[in-house]
Amino acid sequence: MRGGIAISNNWAVEPLPGIEKLLKFIGTTKTEPGLVVKSYLIDEYYETGIKISDAEMAEIRLATHETFGKWNFRK
Repeated sequence: MRGGIAISNNWAVEPLPGIEKLLKFIGTTKTEPGLVVKSYLIDEYYETGIKISDAEMAEIRLATHETFGKWNFRK
């Protein structure tokens, strides 16, 4: 959550009139340990509420990260 705190602090003094400004603020945010945040807009619509079976989920090869494995994963 520290990235979220840094982003909030970055735009705390300025209103966000549009998505471009929001993406700029997110994209220029850095945390104290040096995390660089990348942002981009995906201008597509995605269907929500799609369910997959346990078997389909098991086929997705996700690896948990060493730190906070329940929160962080990579494909």
